[in-house]
Amino acid sequence: MITLSVLLTTFVVVFPVELPDKTLVATLVLTTRYRRPRAVLAGVVLAFAVQVVIAVAFGSALGLLPARVVAGVVALLFAVGAFLLLREGFGAADDDEAEQAAAGREQLPWWRISLTSFGVLFAAEWGDASQLAVAALAASYRNPLSVGLGAWFALALVATIAVVVGTRVAGRLPVQLIQRVAGAVFAVFAVVALVELVRR
Repeated sequence: MITLSVLLTTFVVVFPVELPDKTLVATLVLTTRYRRPRAVLAGVVLAFAVQVVIAVAFGSALGLLPARVVAGVVALLFAVGAFLLLREGFGAADDDEAEQAAAGREQLPWWRISLTSFGVLFAAEWGDASQLAVAALAASYRNPLSVGLGAWFALALVATIAVVVGTRVAGRLPVQLIQRVAGAVFAVFAVVALVELVRR
């Protein structure tokens, strides 16, 4: 049974935690890279749905996952993403090649962009503060449906904001500049995750 107060409480807790988070930046980067906002949004929202189901289902048990393994995998994923983005950002010889590369990305199949977006966000969300918050709320309220819906609505709204911003930015900035900035951001995420790994 859905309890509106639990749903709204979960939304209010998760939304501000996720708004400045790496998942928003990752969604924005995916939108500027692929320029098929609906495909990116579909993949991201589905990834959030699966993560919410996992968090609600396992509750506080998610906190028992090996923290060092989670931090190591996240660091590796962001490091690889940074390498690929920076290679593309600095690799094009001129504007014509950059425009051709952008056009090639636009022609990727819808399902492939969605699947890539799903994979990136699904991996990035593991061990995230919002996921742990959802697990704790599910354990506290014992109302998994209300907690799950509240969390998913908050995450979907964050993803929508990122896609809208990413769509507007993509049309105004050079592709190479977007790739370089995105690569730098991913590199910072990789370093942060590596620092967390060393501290644990």
